[in-house]
Amino acid sequence: MNAQPETTYKALINLIKENDPEADFSVIEKAYEFAKEAHKAQKRATGEPYIIHPLATAMTLAEMHLPVPIIAAGILHDVPEDTTRTIKDIEKEFGFEIGHLVEGITKLGKIKYRGMERYIENLRKMFLAMAEDVRVVVIKFADRLHNLETLDAIPPKKQYRVALESLEIFAPIANRLGMGEMRGRLEDASFKYVLPKEFEWTQNLVERSERQKHGYLEKIMDITRNDLTDASLTNFKVHGRAKHLYSTYRKLLRHDRNIARIYDLMAVRVVVPTLADCYAALGVIHGRWTPLKGRIKDYIAQPKPNGYRSLHTTVFCDDGEIVELQIRTYDMHEEAEYGIAAHWAYAENGKISKEKIEERIDWVSQLADIQKEFQDKKSYLHSLEELKIDIFRDRIFVFTPQGDVLDLPEDSTPVDFAYAIHTDIGNRCTASKVNDEIASLDRTLKSGDMVEIVTDKNRKGPNPDWLKFVKTRHAKSKIRQYARAGIASWIKGALPGIKK
Repeated sequence: MNAQPETTYKALINLIKENDPEADFSVIEKAYEFAKEAHKAQKRATGEPYIIHPLATAMTLAEMHLPVPIIAAGILHDVPEDTTRTIKDIEKEFGFEIGHLVEGITKLGKIKYRGMERYIENLRKMFLAMAEDVRVVVIKFADRLHNLETLDAIPPKKQYRVALESLEIFAPIANRLGMGEMRGRLEDASFKYVLPKEFEWTQNLVERSERQKHGYLEKIMDITRNDLTDASLTNFKVHGRAKHLYSTYRKLLRHDRNIARIYDLMAVRVVVPTLADCYAALGVIHGRWTPLKGRIKDYIAQPKPNGYRSLHTTVFCDDGEIVELQIRTYDMHEEAEYGIAAHWAYAENGKISKEKIEERIDWVSQLADIQKEFQDKKSYLHSLEELKIDIFRDRIFVFTPQGDVLDLPEDSTPVDFAYAIHTDIGNRCTASKVNDEIASLDRTLKSGDMVEIVTDKNRKGPNPDWLKFVKTRHAKSKIRQYARAGIASWIKGALPGIKK
């Protein structure tokens, strides 16, 4: 049954009140009336009044506890693109901040290109929007999520294109911004259109596994609650965590499609007030159950590159079942779910400085440089895959001998590490040590590795053969640059007598 605008609007107001009773509801009401009037003659492909879509976008933003200006911009986001009302009209009615956010969304709007050119253009626009104001991209995620949830109403070819773009561009960027819940929802909504047979297979496998273990997780959670209470811990929450289907599917592929080898399919989340409580809870859990060797991960002492913090432990529970438990504070939980967006929930007037973003996620500051290469689409086709690796792949954190942490793409090598420190270190690299042991320069690095680079000041430059295994765009470009300079120098020296 189609949703009704008034019902959806009331649900939105109730959610905002629940999150922030002091919020300025007059701005939300004004935005709703403005958008409803602007979109009044429009219908969606589902047959619903168009206003349902911006309201659904605003609901997602409200679920993330975001402040009123961002939610209002979500309600207004399609007005300039799809109606006779303009950005100037919105600025006049709602002020510069909301107008600026809506303008950013409009710039991310309709793109005329198709195929690879469209893909590149969309990447470029996403990066530019992030470099300017990450809030715009967060609103775009919410907009895209509702579009994915209503894809059934559009033709199959368009379904596939929108879903593939969401899987390849939107979800990885959400991950880099630390927005775990948004990433999972975007991936799952796209999965069934991009790989329908694999989606159905994964869904059936997970449902069958959950049916077989029905009630078991509740029992584990009850025991955990009782143990934590007996240990005098207070104000904690213990709940189950359902793993998203697409991430389960990817994990299944890594484990020969054997669901028995995925230990975090059944997971318990423990949320506590303080950092000390996290480690106290871990001790209580290990006092009850034996942890699996190598499965205790401290992402609090060593956060993931996207800012994720939590303690993970996998334990042998009753009846030999294996269960993962994740332990974090309430603040860590907000950040794990909503990433960069969690900062706006607590920032004054919903604003957060660009410096704060760059401090938390340094790669945002690189976007302005990267986008310059998009201007020439033909030359950029060659480096597209390299950029996707740098920006979109899972990240690892690797240590220098001084204890500094470098954020690199998965499967990076010591040569990538060397170039990440400095171009001269990369160019003069001759050997490496990983965890105090001599390692080949093409070794695949893992999170937590400590890497030391051995250089030779007499070395003239990098080995062109390194291009066969380096992963980062920066390393490849510097090696190629040196190789081109070398060829040019050789030609100049070999042919001194040539005159114009």
